Amino acid sequence: MLVAAVWGFVVEPNRLVVRQTRLALPRWPASLDGLTLAVVSDIHAGAPWVNDEKIRRLVAEVNDAHPDLVVLLGDFVIRDVLAGHPVPPERTADLLRGLRAPLGVVAILGNHDWWFDGPRVRRALEGAGIPVLENAALRRERRGAIFWLVGIADLWTREPDVAGPLRDIPEDAPIVVLTHSPDIFPRIPARVVLTLAGHTHGGQVALPLLGRPIVPSQFGQRYAIGHVEEEGRHLFVTPGIGTSIIPVRFGVPPEISLITLAHAAAR
Repeated sequence: MLVAAVWGFVVEPNRLVVRQTRLALPRWPASLDGLTLAVVSDIHAGAPWVNDEKIRRLVAEVNDAHPDLVVLLGDFVIRDVLAGHPVPPERTADLLRGLRAPLGVVAILGNHDWWFDGPRVRRALEGAGIPVLENAALRRERRGAIFWLVGIADLWTREPDVAGPLRDIPEDAPIVVLTHSPDIFPRIPARVVLTLAGHTHGGQVALPLLGRPIVPSQFGQRYAIGHVEEEGRHLFVTPGIGTSIIPVRFGVPPEISLITLAHAAAR
């Protein structure tokens, strides 16, 4: 029991892994085959084991992976985490300023950001050169091939608008949706190639046989972690970096999700 407690409260929360996933998607164009995304969520700066050094490690690991694009899926700050201490979002944003990718770095905000001060977190990120999307679309281009990012407002604290940002995007254009909570996934239309989410932390604890006792989702373990396919639609949920409420991780290490998007025919 003591060994498990030390692992869950000291060793695993302080880890940082880069997990590579290749997703072959039926509507992802061959012209964009091999596009790589570094997906980072739930940094929760100020949570135990998430200090300046950890964020610097995060930035270095992402840059060493050489992704085409970095997406940050919200919850940059903490609220009511045991043994945590608040960190100004400006400080975290300044550290994240070091992220590098040819197609840039794009962010959305999460529920903790809005509980803290959403406008302030947004200003901090944008002041560091990181655009923040809320019910808005952003065009990106690689080697002449165009795709779109659509950032959806946080489901818990804001008013997400799924349809609005899609109206001005050509019907056949590839779209990647960014959302903090995966619970909005049933409302994402089939024309979206991939939805990326965080928020769940993968449950923070995954036990043999018992699974994930607590997942902050109305769907239980359905959208807890990783790649989910439903009715031809695709979702990927990253387990994130920090912790919330109880600073424990067991079987769910902090993760930078490095996702390679492939045309389905290239499988």
